Amino acid sequence: MDELTLKGAQKIVEEWIQTIGVRYFSELTNLAVLMEEVGELARLFARRFGDQCGKASEPDATLDEELADVLFVLICLANQTGVDLEAALRRSLDKKTHRDSERHRDNPKLRS
Repeated sequence: MDELTLKGAQKIVEEWIQTIGVRYFSELTNLAVLMEEVGELARLFARRFGDQCGKASEPDATLDEELADVLFVLICLANQTGVDLEAALRRSLDKKTHRDSERHRDNPKLRS
């Protein structure tokens, strides 16, 4: 399988929405769906890495499934609002690199 870029992922999601999903939910609905998916991811983290244990009635979710669900809805929101995620991520990394170039290196809490 070819390497998938963010731009490619945005295109795939757009095609899926147009052929299978009928149309995008409204931006506000998708924001609510994103929060729901992040909540499911948080539940999984609390059970797997935190102090909680799962209920017998809860289906076994996988980390990759839950992360992909969050990513899918995030891509939907980007597509709906005209955000190029690849370009936005590059800008964000550039900003963080300039802003935080010394901060993390000098943080005693991050030392081994």
